[in-house]
Amino acid sequence: MSANSVNRRRILSLWLPRLPIDRIKRLLSGIGGALDENEPSIVVAKETNALVIHALDEAASRLGLHIGLPLANARAMCPDIRVFDADVVADAKTLEDIADWCDRFTPLVALDPPHGLFLDITGCAHLFGGENALLQVLVRALARQGFAVSAAIAGTSVCARTLTRQASGTIVADGAEAEAISTLPVSMLGAGEAITAGLRRAGLKTIGDVASRTPHEITARFGARFSTLLAHALGQGDAPINPRKPLPDYIVEKRFAEPIATDTMIAMTLSRLAETLVASMEKQGKGARRLEASFFRTDGAVRSLTVETGRPVTQSAIIDRLFRERLDALADPLDPGFGFDMVRLSASRTEIVVQEQRDLDSHVHDNDELAALIDRIAARIGGKRVVMHLPQDTHIPERAVLAVPAQHHLAAAAQAEWPARTESEPPLRPLRLFERPEPIKVPFATVPDGPPHQFTWRRAKHAVVRVEGPERIAMEWWKQDGKQLTRDYFRVEDAEGLRFWIFRDGLYEGEVFDSDGKPVPPSWYVHGLFA
Repeated sequence: MSANSVNRRRILSLWLPRLPIDRIKRLLSGIGGALDENEPSIVVAKETNALVIHALDEAASRLGLHIGLPLANARAMCPDIRVFDADVVADAKTLEDIADWCDRFTPLVALDPPHGLFLDITGCAHLFGGENALLQVLVRALARQGFAVSAAIAGTSVCARTLTRQASGTIVADGAEAEAISTLPVSMLGAGEAITAGLRRAGLKTIGDVASRTPHEITARFGARFSTLLAHALGQGDAPINPRKPLPDYIVEKRFAEPIATDTMIAMTLSRLAETLVASMEKQGKGARRLEASFFRTDGAVRSLTVETGRPVTQSAIIDRLFRERLDALADPLDPGFGFDMVRLSASRTEIVVQEQRDLDSHVHDNDELAALIDRIAARIGGKRVVMHLPQDTHIPERAVLAVPAQHHLAAAAQAEWPARTESEPPLRPLRLFERPEPIKVPFATVPDGPPHQFTWRRAKHAVVRVEGPERIAMEWWKQDGKQLTRDYFRVEDAEGLRFWIFRDGLYEGEVFDSDGKPVPPSWYVHGLFA
């Protein structure tokens, strides 16, 4: 093996050819309606205004049925066949669930739609006893779950995918891709019916026949895309796979010979993993900002919990406490089923820890305690529900404050500058500002820019006894198309002592017109309440 090939990737390709029908059988067996394995079953989908076979089981395949065969022909060949409608969304969800389960083997798992997966097992196979042992473990586990599966390992994803269609179980040595697929039919490349038919008409029936031609001949006849596909299949370079999830910065995990199911064991495992994770990050001076705990059940189900922090975490006790808060607050409790055989803790986002003087600066201690409190609340009720407000450079009242997640904007909020209030003066803005102004009925008001003498809000009449204003606020003409009107705000008090912030939306005989162009009275709104 050459020095350049040592670092080459190893790709395991999975193909589940009967995923739609296997999913339906698993579903029926779960509700007590298991199908007879000797009774042929098919899944049909609509193509070009006709129902054709989308997937079929082994019994239907033995009868000579195949994918793409019209349903009418299938019924003629087998009148008693069981027929199910295709559900592409449910099939995709099942494939996603299988991909989650495959995370136990490698964090680099990519989808190969409609019924396949790619696993980048570079550097992972030795953890399972080698590539052959890994392949066998994976295939047997999926077979126990009720799926027909084909798998192969090669140095490129295209080569591995080609082998799963024709030579399941093959493990190609690095650099031997061309020899491994040379005898396979050209249809296994998945290049499309038009190109496959063209190759056959040219007398190129196997991949080896195509590879014997010069690259410029293939490119000139069938295009650069097919030429690149062929090169990748032969091991001459490869396009990278697109993993479903980004690779975490740090990963620690614990596998169990005997599955665990108790809350005590789960908590102890997370605590130990947190210590290991912190020790690994500490060596590089980093702390975790986003942590994910994944629990792999023996039946293939995977449950993941995520917590985020406002500041980089460098203590295992804090990680342990955050996940305890998260577990205690779950609306859907963590169901171990028959037990978890693996628990993984990963730091998907980390930052370099900035050392601060913590012995003499009391503000640092205060900020640490506040950040820890926010993290615990966010772990319990969700980070998006813990917000703080930042001032915005605008004079529009409803846009003057922006609500942002507290975890990610604690430092910005501490440095924010709010308008100072004038001493001994009443507040210019209400304590409670409505998100959307509410309309009020004003029978008459002093024109052209005076306040109302009374108004009706929420079916209650209010007689105005004191007024401050108007405060005229024009809209931001450079941000809107002129449809928003000028507002005149008033601070009013009714006979009961209630104080309101109301405004007239538009100027009399200046901005509000009917369809004939005649001026009409503008509308009035209440925008907030004073204490």
